[in-house]
Amino acid sequence: MTEATRLKNEVRKLDNSGRLNLGKERAGEQYQVSESSDGTILLTPVAVIPKRELWLWHNPEALASVKRGLDQSSRGEGRTLGSFAQYADEDDED
Repeated sequence: MTEATRLKNEVRKLDNSGRLNLGKERAGEQYQVSESSDGTILLTPVAVIPKRELWLWHNPEALASVKRGLDQSSRGEGRTLGSFAQYADEDDED
């Protein structure tokens, strides 16, 4: 986000539906909303990770392996293992 699009210390008014417009640059973003006892509302940008993928972020060895693979792929060091189409209809493990 550039300095030009960053919100300054300004006042914004809720619309008739109780919505607060943070600008088109933030459209589709997700936030954790926290309210303190004095009424202060804090919006913290978040990324939501599906539960079935959360294990990866808690497993440093597996995460490092995935990152290595992505780095290798970006350098064109990957190799094809053929089609995986036969597995396309299998259910994901939860």
